[in-house]
Amino acid sequence: MSDQAYYVPLSAGTDGVERFASTPLTASTWADTMQHGAPPSALLVRALERCAQRPDTRLTRVVVEILGPVPIDDIEVRSWVERPGKRIELVVAELWATGPDGAARAVARGTGWRMQTVDTTAVVHTADPMLAPVSAGHELPMEGPFWGSGFVTSLDWRWLADIGCEGPGQVWVRPNPVLVEGESLTPIQRLFSVVDVSNGVGAKIRPDEWTFLNTDLTVHLFRVPDGEWIGLSSETSYGPDGVGMCAGVVYDETGAVGRISQTVQVRAR
Repeated sequence: MSDQAYYVPLSAGTDGVERFASTPLTASTWADTMQHGAPPSALLVRALERCAQRPDTRLTRVVVEILGPVPIDDIEVRSWVERPGKRIELVVAELWATGPDGAARAVARGTGWRMQTVDTTAVVHTADPMLAPVSAGHELPMEGPFWGSGFVTSLDWRWLADIGCEGPGQVWVRPNPVLVEGESLTPIQRLFSVVDVSNGVGAKIRPDEWTFLNTDLTVHLFRVPDGEWIGLSSETSYGPDGVGMCAGVVYDETGAVGRISQTVQVRAR
């Protein structure tokens, strides 16, 4: 089992179907029997990028739905073009795993709009301000069961604001492992390998007193990120009935590249 990849390929398959072994590096902060949301999200994005791949298109918006716990086990990835088009197309990917009853079921789904690309450098504009550089960040002691999971320990962290601070939590983060053994990360796969941590970065409640699992992840990208580090500036709001929402901005080292939102289920421990 690889200690440098989140997944090990088992079979390439045909008709948009692949199989992978999940490594312990995917382990969640909430339970060591299920995967953190980030590696499955990135694996779905890999499938969305590769499905009926066209060099003149790219993903512009991805929605990931977590349909249930993703086990740290062998998983199957299925992908297809839901709505074909010359300029805009909708691509879908699903992760399938064997449930406790022995039956296969979908545990996560990703949908992505892919748009045909053209040259618009003459009108480039970024609405969100720059994030402080990676060099301004610092490491924090990340101890205890919440921060000691396989996935969280697989990342490099440079914090710009302390956890639980007033206002948005801000951090630079990069994955050390590759997504799939034997492959290099694409820029968008790299982003999705870390962006699911946003609701933790922006949390205002203590994980030893509360759980706050996200059920989904939506990312809009107006620009493809560049470089190894992904910056996040996010904050989670909490309602009175067990529901929260995380919203934030995603960066590379030259500026903002998009925005993220997550729905969060909040429960007292």
